[in-house]
Amino acid sequence: MARFDNIEELEPDLRGAGLRIGIVMSRFNQDASEGLLSACAAALVKHGVREADTRIVTVPGALEVPLALQKLAQTGRFDALIALGAIVRGETYHFEIVANESAGGITSVQLDTGVPVANGILTTEDDDQALARMAQKGAECALVAIEMANLLKRIQ
Repeated sequence: MARFDNIEELEPDLRGAGLRIGIVMSRFNQDASEGLLSACAAALVKHGVREADTRIVTVPGALEVPLALQKLAQTGRFDALIALGAIVRGETYHFEIVANESAGGITSVQLDTGVPVANGILTTEDDDQALARMAQKGAECALVAIEMANLLKRIQ
């Protein structure tokens, strides 16, 4: 087995002080989206991100989230971004299109701009599942954004 004595391991850094975070929230499935936002905002503040260093924009639905994220990333004012929303399965193939395209768009934004994006777009079978997951997922996205912003700063 290989031995790595001289490897520097970058430990997760969840200190949010001084970080600037942008959040894009879909207004579709508003109860779940607002629950995600509430949990996310609370976790950001808990970890030291100032409210004044957080910008929240809303868009009609999940398909519009990537474009708003891209525009925020291009400003150069944010250390990390967060995408929030809920896509609930319906009776048509539309669920798969929206889920896949929004996820692909979110991934493209972070790869194209170098700004990390925490994906908090829930994809659930029904409203109850979305409401059950919103608090945990919202808080997790805050932690992902903080950790990735700090990691990229250390790598640079």
